[in-house]
Amino acid sequence: MSEKMFICSDEAVALGAKLARPQVIAAYPITPQTIVVERLSDYVEDGSLKATYLHVESEHSAITASLGAASVGARTFTATSSQGLLYMTEGLYYASGARFPIVMMDANRSLALPWNIYGDQRDSLSQLASGWIQLYAEDAQEALDLTIQAYKVAEDPEVMLPVMVCLDGFVLTHTYEVVEIPEQDKVDAFIPYQNYANKMDLDNPTSNCITAGPDYNLEFHYQQHIATLKAGEKLIAADKEYGELFGRTYGGLVETYRTDDADAVIVTLGSVAGTTRCVVDALRAEGKKVGLLRIRCMRPFPEKEIIAALQHVKAVGVLEKDIDHGCEGVVFTNVNSALMRGTTKPATFNFIAGLGGRSILKGDIAQCFDKLLRQAAGEPQSPTVEFVKLGC
Repeated sequence: MSEKMFICSDEAVALGAKLARPQVIAAYPITPQTIVVERLSDYVEDGSLKATYLHVESEHSAITASLGAASVGARTFTATSSQGLLYMTEGLYYASGARFPIVMMDANRSLALPWNIYGDQRDSLSQLASGWIQLYAEDAQEALDLTIQAYKVAEDPEVMLPVMVCLDGFVLTHTYEVVEIPEQDKVDAFIPYQNYANKMDLDNPTSNCITAGPDYNLEFHYQQHIATLKAGEKLIAADKEYGELFGRTYGGLVETYRTDDADAVIVTLGSVAGTTRCVVDALRAEGKKVGLLRIRCMRPFPEKEIIAALQHVKAVGVLEKDIDHGCEGVVFTNVNSALMRGTTKPATFNFIAGLGGRSILKGDIAQCFDKLLRQAAGEPQSPTVEFVKLGC
């Protein structure tokens, strides 16, 4: 039977990785990810996880070691955060272009400068073009479950791409919750080791990380693009199968909450969705038609799901913990682009909050909903990018 433990999300990810039985773990600690690789080292040391544990000298080495392990067919895991993710950037493109199914946890943390150890999502969102599948957890339970599901998607023969599991630094990584731990035999059945063909093999020699000039380069990226889109279908299927096995499902690429008749909806990702859900309930009690759409998967981007869920909504606000300086929030760019392809085009607004770990309070979110509801009621609001400042 499954057991329940009172753990933080870092420990939940470590347990999820342990249950996936990676054969190689490349570890370089960085706040607030450190607990993940510490716990994995404990499991390797006490013998409960049979894996090669590589304590490397940098994040660049961590992704390089993961590349090497994956290139010979080993199931791999690594973890990072913030500047460490940026230090890996060169290797991220190698991993996705070579079609290596590495799974990596990113503890979302702000980027320098100013130097800051607290959580926003600028690190992972800066890497959307790197070719990795990107998944975002709301709580510790989902962090564990997504880590397991990530292997199911990454190693699918029709995908073969690396997956980044993202969770908010400190708000999730260091916050303790009751988490249900799946049974090992069920996890083994859910993600059996795939003896995949894309690897170095002395009996069947192939080339990895090759050079491709103008004649063939586009074709490689076309194939990678199609595989990334296919990953969306695989995640939906994996989430459904996971629900049948373990009793928990998350709705696939997006989760909607009270959106069916909503006039105003906030779109967000990560842990702030929980606070937003509370505000939605409070405003609904006052008779206001509001809702929430939580994005679970930023790559592939769930364009069709977002259009279907929001095409009847009068005003949509994207609340996000990042900023593309001189433009707008990265999540807003993606959401707004998707909505412009729908048959109806709701008014869209961009709310920037939570940078450098600043708290996003219920009052902040209510303030955002107030602007959206005014727009929905026929009172035009300024569509400028708005920095939410209440939560000081």
